[in-house]
Amino acid sequence: MLWSLLKIILFIALIAAATLGVSFLTETDGGIRIAVGTIEFNLGPLQSVVAAIVLLLAFWVFLRLAGLLVASLRFLNGDETAISRWFDRNRERRGYEALSEGMMALASGEGRLAMTKAQKAERYLRRPELTNLISAQAAELSGDRGKAGEVYRRLLKDERTRFVGIRGLMRQKLAEGDTDTALKLAAKGFALKPKHEETQDLLLRLQAGKGDWTGARKTLGAKLKQGALPRDVHRRRDAVLALGEARSIVAEDVPIEAREAAIEANRLSPDLVPAAVMAAKQLVAQGQHRNATRVVKKAWAAAPHPDLAAAFAEIEPDETPDARIKRFQPLLKQHPKDPETRLVQAELFVAAKRYGDARTALGELAEEVPSARALTLMAAIERGEGSDDATVRGYLARAVNAPRGPQWTCDNCHHAQSGWEPVCPNCGAFDTLSWREPPREHAGVPAGEQIMPLLVGEPDVTIEATPDPSERGQEPEPDAEKALIEEVVEDLDATTAPEDKHVNGKDELEPTPPLEGEIVREGEGSTGRGPS
Repeated sequence: MLWSLLKIILFIALIAAATLGVSFLTETDGGIRIAVGTIEFNLGPLQSVVAAIVLLLAFWVFLRLAGLLVASLRFLNGDETAISRWFDRNRERRGYEALSEGMMALASGEGRLAMTKAQKAERYLRRPELTNLISAQAAELSGDRGKAGEVYRRLLKDERTRFVGIRGLMRQKLAEGDTDTALKLAAKGFALKPKHEETQDLLLRLQAGKGDWTGARKTLGAKLKQGALPRDVHRRRDAVLALGEARSIVAEDVPIEAREAAIEANRLSPDLVPAAVMAAKQLVAQGQHRNATRVVKKAWAAAPHPDLAAAFAEIEPDETPDARIKRFQPLLKQHPKDPETRLVQAELFVAAKRYGDARTALGELAEEVPSARALTLMAAIERGEGSDDATVRGYLARAVNAPRGPQWTCDNCHHAQSGWEPVCPNCGAFDTLSWREPPREHAGVPAGEQIMPLLVGEPDVTIEATPDPSERGQEPEPDAEKALIEEVVEDLDATTAPEDKHVNGKDELEPTPPLEGEIVREGEGSTGRGPS
């Protein structure tokens, strides 16, 4: 509104100035005399100004005609578009000016202005491959998704802009949650531009998310072939995809293919813990215990992990606790100071009722790194050595709120998962789960078998958590204490699905006076820790 008022005022001022100028010239004496031979022209001041303007216009017309003459000569010499280019030159100038203004408006976040400039540029240039790009982005910027989709569909009709149209529609479908259509568009875009890294990564993620492991491995191979992926990263991710394929085959109950796929995944990346665990299980199913032992040891040498310890225990499920301790020694000697090694060794001693050795193996871990698992082990040791209930409950109360230790945590969204997956269930990122300590707010809730995966059999060491009566300042009523213990145990067991519980042998420990509740350990091992 203000700018329109300023333009009106400026126009009136120019008219007034021109009127005053004409009045001044008419009242001025003198003029210009032009003599050509015997012909003489006398021009007054106003006539001189008019003559000068006419002369400038004539000169401009002369230049235009000269340009047209040059274009005509070029046309006669075989340049078929010379004359049309001469006539379109002014339109192109205006069109490119509008186009540049539209790009500036787009960069400034002015979606409506950018769309207007794009429409103006289209009228002058008639170059939809240029103007449609700005129109689509301007429509998205202004929130008009319908208009943006319409423009992207127009881009599909031109081979020069087809990929851009596919990419735009693909992003829209992803935003809408239509991953099936997005996957088809990504595959088409990859076929048009196989070297486009964003499309490669998106197609790989969508294929993995849909369980198309064969297609994902082909896409990954194309990335390697085109130099978009280092060979070591390709090998690791190919192993992840092979493991995903093996897990899907296991779900379909095709044992032979599952064994081959699991072993292939482990061969591609021996240090990939889930691949080593699955390969070991499949080898045990084939009766190849020695090969299964070799697989677990190789993965443990890269990094100790509770799942590997559980898989190693499953190789000989019926052995005695003392025999198991002996068989575990070569494994535990590889990283003797690692916290996981010390925890596993303490669990083995607890299972063998060698509580003094368990305390020695655990050392100061429960105080230096007070994780839920270490504190629960200390509670088991104290119970096994005959300590009073208050001491046991004190450790268990601390375990409930203690950090859960390393878990499968997404490097992208930092969310802790209950188990390893090729694709993060929370954010959909591919191959981002790593075994590390998650942020406190993202930690998960521990199941029973996630605390002590090697303690098996009927519950000899009962694990529950309740505040120490001395800490609460008064002795609780027996019924109230029982209800409190049961509530905590229910919270601990809530995340343990019945089908997940697995027993490797029974009656390894003698029963001790039970508190309320129990925790049974899974032979397969833990893949996560507890809540924040």
